[in-house]
Formats: sequence, C-alpha cells, structure tokens
Amino acid sequence: MINFIDLPLDLLPVILHHLALPQHFHKICLVNKIFNRFATPKLYERISVYSWHKHGKEKVILLFLSLSRYPHVAQHVRRLELRDFPKYLGSSDGTDTLEMVVDGLKNCTNLHSCTWTRDGSLNSKILEALQCSQSLQTLEINGRDAGNYDPQLLLRFIGLRKISLIMPSSSVISVLRPWLQKTGTSLTSLTIICKTSPIITDAKLELVAPYLSRLKHFHLTGCSKVTHEGIESVLSANGDGIVSLGLEGLSPNFDLSQFRLYCARTNAFRRLRSITLTVNHQTPLNNWMNEIAALLPASVPLETFQVYSSGKFMEDPATERLWSDIVIAHQDHLTRFSIHRILISLNIIEDICRRCTKLEQLFIVIEQGSLGKLGTCLALAQNLRVIHVNYPLKASQGENAIPVLSELDAQEIIERCNSNIMQFGCNTRVWQVNREILLDRHGAPIGIERRVMRYEGLDIPEPFLVVRT
Repeated sequence: MINFIDLPLDLLPVILHHLALPQHFHKICLVNKIFNRFATPKLYERISVYSWHKHGKEKVILLFLSLSRYPHVAQHVRRLELRDFPKYLGSSDGTDTLEMVVDGLKNCTNLHSCTWTRDGSLNSKILEALQCSQSLQTLEINGRDAGNYDPQLLLRFIGLRKISLIMPSSSVISVLRPWLQKTGTSLTSLTIICKTSPIITDAKLELVAPYLSRLKHFHLTGCSKVTHEGIESVLSANGDGIVSLGLEGLSPNFDLSQFRLYCARTNAFRRLRSITLTVNHQTPLNNWMNEIAALLPASVPLETFQVYSSGKFMEDPATERLWSDIVIAHQDHLTRFSIHRILISLNIIEDICRRCTKLEQLFIVIEQGSLGKLGTCLALAQNLRVIHVNYPLKASQGENAIPVLSELDAQEIIERCNSNIMQFGCNTRVWQVNREILLDRHGAPIGIERRVMRYEGLDIPEPFLVVRT
C-alpha cells in the first residue's frame, strides 16, 4: 500500500497551494527535510500582522530576529504587511531592537510589496532598509511623518508600480511631485487616504498629473478640498484610460454635472472596470442619482460598482431607481455589486441576481426581518461566490449591540445558493464555505456537502475594506 511519503514530489507544490494558514506550513516544515524545502518558502512568502492578532507586537519582534539571523529565510519574503508594530524599539538583553529590524529588512532582498501603516512606527532607518530590495513594486505606508522619518527618503523609491499613502502630512505631500517624477511611467496605482484633510487640493493634483500618464487605478478618500477639476486634470494626463476610480468623501463643491460632461466629451471611462462612490444626507439625492446614472452609461465596461454612505445610515426608497439603472445598463458584465450603509430592498436584490449573470460578489444592507427570504433571491445568481449582508441596528438594541447571524442560519442561506459559493458574511462575522465528500457505508463517494466554517483566509474580507470615511 502506498504511503503519503511516497507521493511524487511534483505533487507537493500542488498540495501546498491549497493551504493558507502559516501554522499549516509550520507543521509541514517539521515532517522531514524534503517537506521543509518545499514548505519553508511558502511559510515566509507572505507575512501579515494585524492589530487584532494576539501578542502581535511581541511576535513581530521575534519575526525580525529570525529574518536578521537567517538571510536564507528572509530571501523568501515577497509580501510584508505590518498593520501593527511597536512605536518604540528599545534595547533588551544587549540587543538593539531597531538594528535587528533594519538587518532583517535588508535581508529581504526579494521583497515585492511592503505595507507599514501604524501611525508613529515608521522611521528613517526602516525606510532606508526597505530600499535594499531591488524588487519592491508596492509601497503602502502611514504618511504622517511627525518627525519620525525624513520625507525626502521617499524620493529614493523609484520604479514602484503602486503607492498608497495613509493620512499623509503636508511635508510628505510636498515631496509627492518630485517623487512621482522619479517614479516615472512605472506607476499604475495611486491611493491617498485622508480624514477630511485639506492638504490635497486641485492645484496639487494638477502639478502631479503629468507624471501619472500610465495610471490605471486612482483612489482618493477624505480629500475634502478636491473637486471635479482636480480629478479631470489627472484623467486628462492619462493616455490609456483609467481602469479603477475611487471618489470617496471629496469636496461638497464637486460638480457631478461638469464631471459627467467632461467624461462624455473625452471618453475618459472607456476602460473603466471599477468605481467607488460616496453619498451622504447633505447630497441632493435625486440630482446625484441622475448624474451617476448618466456618468455610467452602458458603453462603460463596468464590472464593479460600489457605493456607500459616508455619514449616517440611509434609508430612502428613491435610491432603488439608481440601482435599477445601473443593473439594466451593466447587467452583462457586472461581477461585483456593493452597497454599504444604504438599505436595499429584496425586489432590487432579486433583480440584480436575475439580470447580472456574471455576478460573483454581492454586498448589501437589508432589514433583519428579510433574511429568511434572502436565500430565494440568491439562488438566482448562478456564479455568486461571495456574499456579505449587513442589517441596521434598532435603537432598542443599544449602541454596542452588534447582531450576528447564527451559524445554523448562515448554513441555511448558503444551501440555497449555487455550488460556486465560497464565502458568506453577516455584519461583523464571516464564514468560508468548505466542501466535504459524503461516502456510503462502503466508502464510495455519493455526493458533496457544503458547510460554513470559521474564516481562515489571510486577507481581510473585502466588505471590511470598502467603507473608509
């Protein structure tokens, strides 16, 4: 009888490809030398530390201890995502912790992507160490230098394909123009996330626009001084056409009518696949809906449509006219339909699931009492893979009450869905949908049963990334 250890080595990478959690790869590394050789690169290929990880700050120091001591291990790191990190790196047991972190980063010579977002944890030595990787293509950092790092060091990161700045200070924005000038035509994605900041203006966007000629993905959040004129200057410099656009929490003086006319005149959305927009209670709703529907005619190859309320929860039946207009115009190619903080009716959900034959992801807000009927609507979507449902809190439930669907109720809903379903979420909880082969009493397979299980993916579920203002 063949043993597992006798499997051809060619199959091992295929088997490892289906694993996700670091602890799984850690156990495989301990099997024998051959398994260790295949599993170690997968274990270190992607490193992620989030603020909710237990003892995350202590573990990240141990991580860099390994990376600094074992360069052959550090060379496997391709993606480093640190969303939690100690603000103060002192010395302990005679070891300079900062130098250890710097040495570990210098050893990551094959690093492709770095995310370092905790406010106050980034410094000049860390930025200098990151520049040792000639493979770095993606840089996402906290942009509030606060004297912890020299913004001029950013000018040394050239050839990047993706730049994301979170809460940038005025000193960081002041180097944006020369930085983008040095980055050249390699940059395809630029994201700037603020919190109602006046630092980014139309004038600043006009200055950097000439260096964004190859931009495919452009997202601004919370830039309260940016109007349609600033966005138009960036799109005008873009020769190939924008693919993904996020306009979230921008100036109340943003003239949608003028922007629509500009896009129609220049055919700026000829390649647009994804758009993210915000609306709030101060927005003249009927006019806004008319302009958005006209901004996104059927000629736009839209695949992802995302809208959320940047203020209070909205419950206005009038919004359903816009959802219907978008579905009718783009039903043949929409793959994601995402509405947050805005109530949507079962009738519209049914229409979306019936018309949008390529729909894979659906994020919606419904009344809690509608959950029992939701499965009937979802059953119409033949390619649906990811669903996330939110329902609003009632005043009687209190501010801290966050209702979560039971696992049994979640199981009942996914059983109504098509066989492609992979993930289901409700409010703050997310499940992944696993498959279990059913056997008869002789051990022969007789079917496949789907079961909701605790989410084990490394990525933050997409619904938690959408709302940013």
